[in-house]
Amino acid sequence: MQRRQFLTRSVATGLGTTVMMKPVLADDKLKWKLPTAFPKMAPGVGTNVTAFAEKVAAMSDGRLSFEVFGAGELVPPFGVEDAVQAGNVPVGHGPTYYSAGKNPALHWFTGVPFGMTSNELAAWLKWGGGQAIWDEIYAQRKLKPLYCGNSNVQAGGWFKKRIDKLEDLKGLNMRIAGLGGEVMRKLGVNAVLTPPPEIFQALQSGAIDAAEWVGPMLDQAFGLQKISKICYLSGFLETGAGLAVVFNQEQWDKLPKDLQAICESAALAVNTETCAQFDYMNAQALAKLKADGVEFLQYSDEIIEAQRNAWNEVKAGLVAQNKDVAKVVESYDAYLAQARDYATQMTAPVLAKR
Repeated sequence: MQRRQFLTRSVATGLGTTVMMKPVLADDKLKWKLPTAFPKMAPGVGTNVTAFAEKVAAMSDGRLSFEVFGAGELVPPFGVEDAVQAGNVPVGHGPTYYSAGKNPALHWFTGVPFGMTSNELAAWLKWGGGQAIWDEIYAQRKLKPLYCGNSNVQAGGWFKKRIDKLEDLKGLNMRIAGLGGEVMRKLGVNAVLTPPPEIFQALQSGAIDAAEWVGPMLDQAFGLQKISKICYLSGFLETGAGLAVVFNQEQWDKLPKDLQAICESAALAVNTETCAQFDYMNAQALAKLKADGVEFLQYSDEIIEAQRNAWNEVKAGLVAQNKDVAKVVESYDAYLAQARDYATQMTAPVLAKR
């Protein structure tokens, strides 16, 4: 797949121009518009939502189908949830932290620094009470979220020069999303949230000096290795980024129970499929990038420790300021402590010795 096939520039489409407040009815079938925050053919993040749409249409025998619109085709990449909340579209797709300006607690349903892996996040949502808290927070905006996938552990970022010590970060303009951006700001980085379709151009033009996007598969597909040959692993600031399909609550409530169940099952299926895709294709892309001369490095212990300390400061500030954050963190951190102990005892030794 060529980069140009799926990389489209963001279009500043006003929310008022998206007139899909009611489902289109044709032969007693529903056809809904579904915008995503990503280019719809982007591996992993884009194909996640197209696979969801295909599964729902197949399982419902066409009673419910979705027309997927890529980033900027219907609404701006960071405006998807706003469009759903306003009723301009019945459903949207993307990471919840793109809407964290509404409520910083939303970060925890995508991913936070030094946080859960994809499997652990899914476990917390299903078994640890995470989904109930998520539903409660989204109900404040009359939204219904479904967890539908994860990138797994992400890369630390692409840089135009080596970052050997903490001082090397100061003054850099870096594209980085989520609370990882807040952490890097505390370390002297000018963190900016460039929309996904614009990352390549921003890095190429010099508007940014470094870019954290996802990992080998998507970074390669977006062509970041054409600009820089230095990539830092692993991404302690984003240990997995969850994806969500988010429905307008009024439209969700209108769906028959069987169609709701089909949507939930399709989201669960594409979560498994997407995590497997990232694992498989990341391994392929890593080998190819190495062969093409990319140098994969690890952050120094000094930098990792500084990131951890900065994260603790950021988290403490958010907990003190926002009751929803405090509620999420209490539940999230309780399971994270158990998951960390389990992984250390069971998983880490296997990975180290196999």
